[in-house]
Amino acid sequence: MGLLDDKVVLVNGGSQGVGAAIARAAVREGAVVAMTGRRPEPGAALVAELEAAGGKALFVRADLADAEQARASVTRVVEAYGRVDCLVNSAGLTSRGTLLDTTPELFDQHIAINLKAPFFAMQAAVADMVGRKAPGAVVNIITSSAHGGQPFLAPYVAAKAGLIGLTRNAAHAHRWDRVRINGLNIGWTATEGEDATQKTFHGAGDDWREEAAAKLPMGKLGQPDEIADFVVLLLSDRSGVVTGSVIDWDQNVLGGLD
Repeated sequence: MGLLDDKVVLVNGGSQGVGAAIARAAVREGAVVAMTGRRPEPGAALVAELEAAGGKALFVRADLADAEQARASVTRVVEAYGRVDCLVNSAGLTSRGTLLDTTPELFDQHIAINLKAPFFAMQAAVADMVGRKAPGAVVNIITSSAHGGQPFLAPYVAAKAGLIGLTRNAAHAHRWDRVRINGLNIGWTATEGEDATQKTFHGAGDDWREEAAAKLPMGKLGQPDEIADFVVLLLSDRSGVVTGSVIDWDQNVLGGLD
């Protein structure tokens, strides 16, 4: 028996990075999985990979910066499979900006991807769950930087901190509907997107992961497959009654000082 047997799971931002790892873990645990992304090529490749492993998967092309497309991603999955049991919001924008140099356009981009998209995807998914009078689960991938973060992450932190509040608000609002909504504040993670960010914004070389790992307490960055296993547990019935929790998944201890 898998942790997600016969569940229909939608992973927004699921064609690469942490989202793709979550899709793989969900299929391994028995779920039917749909993933969204802007680029069809990685989405199609992941579907082929999951189906070759015996899973059932669907790629939905969507630009989640558009609230209507975020809602439509849920509609598409309901049309294909009849329902959405679980939603994971893992899409994220991490482009840099400080308080002093962030433009209104950059700020709006962060709000659109990191806060508005999860809001309207949850709106559609929870409406499906409530309409069917069926329990469900949502996990929002947030960030440990939402506690404060680096100066160059100002718009990112603003949007993700909003997602923390939204997670708790929605969890409280729908607890009697048996829809559990939780968040995961992940730390520095080894993904394709982070590789591009380090090289684009920080001039990092190909060995940046090794250099970073040597400076971290556990000797490595966070690994997408490890995060994925934790998300699957939160989506599953084995996480029990837990809702409204925003869990720090990181190796730096909040409030700890040397």
